[in-house]
Amino acid sequence: MQKKRVLSGTRATGRLHLGNYLGAVKGMLALQDNPDYETYYMVADFHSINTSYEPKELAKETREVVLDYLAAGIDPQKSTIFVQSQVPEHIELSYLFSTVISVARAFHLPTYKEKVKLQPQNVNMALLYYPILMAADILIYKANAVPVGDDQLPHLEIAREVARKMNNKYGLDFPEPKQYKTKGYKIPSLLGVGKMSKSVEGSYIDLTDDLKTIKEKLAKNPTDKGKGDEIPTKGGVATLLSLVDIFEGEEKKKKYEKAYLSSGIHYKELKEELAEAIYEELAPIQKKRALFEKDADKVDKILAEGAERASKVAKATLVEVRKAMGLV
Repeated sequence: MQKKRVLSGTRATGRLHLGNYLGAVKGMLALQDNPDYETYYMVADFHSINTSYEPKELAKETREVVLDYLAAGIDPQKSTIFVQSQVPEHIELSYLFSTVISVARAFHLPTYKEKVKLQPQNVNMALLYYPILMAADILIYKANAVPVGDDQLPHLEIAREVARKMNNKYGLDFPEPKQYKTKGYKIPSLLGVGKMSKSVEGSYIDLTDDLKTIKEKLAKNPTDKGKGDEIPTKGGVATLLSLVDIFEGEEKKKKYEKAYLSSGIHYKELKEELAEAIYEELAPIQKKRALFEKDADKVDKILAEGAERASKVAKATLVEVRKAMGLV
């Protein structure tokens, strides 16, 4: 049976945090170990320059994501790991795809409108072009499945629309990629509002944080007096209970919930134990990361081989499309 292909990417925003790891990377690990799938995992540096960024920092931040991928267990023997800009065929294919999507279609995407509100002083063409490039990222590998959150579904629908139009107009055979929902977690912000995000200082725990730093970050998590008539479903206390459930188990969470409704929770004790549990999971990742940090040549080789494998597939797809469109 021919394996199905999966494409997943992470923007080059530097070191990954706990939310990235539990919400995305763990799902990527499960997919690479599933014999039914062929996995392609990229660092999306092209997608990182449609918002304000520091050019001198981009390469460093790209490297940080790669190191976290490898440290977390993404295996170059099982998955193709590459940097998006090292496979320039993505850009050419995205331009060809842009001929079948109208400007109006791109303008009306809710995700585009949200980005415009977030950066009204930097509404560039790359921002409007984002879903077309994403479609090329996916379809250049003829990926059947894409592990993305629901917030990316409008972009995934563009990829599906591009596939249909290219197939109908030029007789191509692009699959219509579907969302692949891996078992992941939505990790709430340590601030008690929203989710962990690099753009919100104090909201996240980095995969590279040591025990002392984790304790300091959890200590700042907002709480209440420790008891009440109902278990909080939002805010800082809800965040702590969610993390307890993930890292210490459901029974521990139930214990704290029972205490909340009766004698009360001692948050200092809860946070100390939770920090220890989080660090226990991160410590092996950090140890493995340190080994890769010391072996830059090995990482370079992994990326070069990944780009070579990705390029081989990408070039073959591009040749098909160019020929079908009369460009060969």
